[in-house]
Amino acid sequence: MPPPQALTIARQKGLDLVEISPTAVPPVCRIMDFGKYQYQEQKRSREAKKHQRVIEVKEIKFRPKVDAHDYDFKKKHIERFLAEGDKVKATIFFRGREMAHPEIGRRILERLITDLGELAVAETMPRQEGNQMHVILSQRAGRKNAPKPRSLEQAAAGAASDAPREET
Repeated sequence: MPPPQALTIARQKGLDLVEISPTAVPPVCRIMDFGKYQYQEQKRSREAKKHQRVIEVKEIKFRPKVDAHDYDFKKKHIERFLAEGDKVKATIFFRGREMAHPEIGRRILERLITDLGELAVAETMPRQEGNQMHVILSQRAGRKNAPKPRSLEQAAAGAASDAPREET
């Protein structure tokens, strides 16, 4: 149908003539309410944005002389970050004479990789850049993200419904 004829039909119906595929031969047009179409597209994109999760890279810093308790404390933070679906960059920061013994830092990072073996996988092996040595850890494939923490009201309601009921 010629464009002027399609345009008159669209105006009679109170709608718009929208070009769908300009590169096709002949070009394809459609009679529709363009404002409503734009609104629905925005709504779809907002809905898609709502369901997507942005993965952040969290950084945990260690020192070569890290104590056992400090190591465990930071390891628990890494486990929490991985459970939330984020990636973790574990960094060993060397100062002064510590630079002469990078193997100490490498051992700490390799120990971290083995301790988190069932939860995480190392994307990169420990490597040194300047006075820092780092490794990037991500959640192991096939593991689900941890459930989001519930509010106190939800926890109380859940506990009440989980309690065994007495029959009379």
